[in-house]
Amino acid sequence: MNREQIRQLAGNGTELMQHFVPQSPFVQLLGVTVEELADDEATLRLPWRPELATVDDMVHGGAIAALADITAMAAAWCGRALPEQLRGVTTSLALEFLEPARAEDLIGRGRPLRRGTTLTACEVDIVTASGVPVAKALANYKVG
Repeated sequence: MNREQIRQLAGNGTELMQHFVPQSPFVQLLGVTVEELADDEATLRLPWRPELATVDDMVHGGAIAALADITAMAAAWCGRALPEQLRGVTTSLALEFLEPARAEDLIGRGRPLRRGTTLTACEVDIVTASGVPVAKALANYKVG
């Protein structure tokens, strides 16, 4: 699906993310799925699989960071009017690892903290499916 087809289907950033996230090649490679998208929050899931491990059943930090980045992107777009150009980029990402994740799905919950004209500051919490905090991220994402 090209940008014009997506623009015809999506009236705002939340609807755009509903179409974009499942079609992104990198998101597909990781297996990330949308749990919920709302105007003030995005919730995504990274299903556990052995290919995401660094040692034994420990989830690789890069997979966790990728989930944080994808979740921040979705949160930045959700609730936003569509800009003239459908493009975006993470401008910064700071991540603190809190606890190892082992052989369990991870959930990313992202929220915009402040929206500017094009730049959105977001926070992302990464937790296990059973609710154990794994990482906390702050990110800035540029839309348009």
